[in-house]
Amino acid sequence: MRKLKNSELNRLNVDQFKETRKIPLLVVLDNIRSLNNIGSVFRTADAFLIEKVFLCGITATPPNKEIHKTALGATESVDWEYTEDTLTLIKKLKSEKVIILSVEQAEGSTSLEEFEPSTDQKYAIIFGNEVKGVQQDVVSESEMCLEIPQYGTKHSLNISVSCGIVLWDLFSKIRFKSAK
Repeated sequence: MRKLKNSELNRLNVDQFKETRKIPLLVVLDNIRSLNNIGSVFRTADAFLIEKVFLCGITATPPNKEIHKTALGATESVDWEYTEDTLTLIKKLKSEKVIILSVEQAEGSTSLEEFEPSTDQKYAIIFGNEVKGVQQDVVSESEMCLEIPQYGTKHSLNISVSCGIVLWDLFSKIRFKSAK
């Protein structure tokens, strides 16, 4: 087995990425403190053809040296928008028939492994603050909370790790259904 060279990876350039059909997923970052987490989310969004990233509240925005360090240019390929208030954004998206899903441990949450997304529906996936999680008023406005099953002692994942798990899971489910 031989590792592939970067030139063998058939990477899209930014213009090609912009023209590529995206998965109907929006990512909402609700008051994320860590610039490295923000950059990591952009990179994950690029990897899984996410339609757009919304940066809300205290979440920093590009251009930013620390975000760029982990995003590795994904802030140029992935569409993004800053909105001051997460709840206002959620209400706007709901009025546009977007299904709102918070990634949170909550009463009545749905295990990620049990969630089956529809291929003809757009979803906004909300990831919350590193300490406080998704704001309660945002959770209350969500159609559903998705919970990543965890079996150890911590029951806590870094937001960039949670984002990678959730977006990969939804991407693979949507892509698999679309291929049928």
